[in-house]
Amino acid sequence: MHSFRPARRSDLADIIGLLAEDDLGSAREIVSDPPDARYVAAFDAIEADANQLLAVAVDGRDRVLGCLQLTFIPGLSRTGVWRGQIESVRVAKSARGTGLGSDFIEWAVARCAARGCGLVQLTSDKSRRDAIRFYEKLGFVASHEGLKRNL
Repeated sequence: MHSFRPARRSDLADIIGLLAEDDLGSAREIVSDPPDARYVAAFDAIEADANQLLAVAVDGRDRVLGCLQLTFIPGLSRTGVWRGQIESVRVAKSARGTGLGSDFIEWAVARCAARGCGLVQLTSDKSRRDAIRFYEKLGFVASHEGLKRNL
């Protein structure tokens, strides 16, 4: 059994661990105890912003099995539609293949609908082919080309 809830500061080390669990994350995340101060500052900023939701998937014992971040974005295009942006989705290796990921994404989509969003979007690194197939099975369409620029 699993459930979803807003992340707490006490979840931060587990979230960082999930972000660092794959090849891409292991090269860019810092796993430490206590968490690096930059993660704490980012968590505080996310928590203080009404258009942000950092969420975790937990098991029946409240152990963190997954994380994602939702951003609610107002816009002028499409007659002023709000967008839900889903990012930083991770599911613990031990919980993959159990349906947790699908349930978590559908939970996130429902949060977006509840906030009045008319569109939900996400990005995934092109090297994460399994993740892209997973999102496509859930109805996401690669309709746009995403570009990023490091600063």
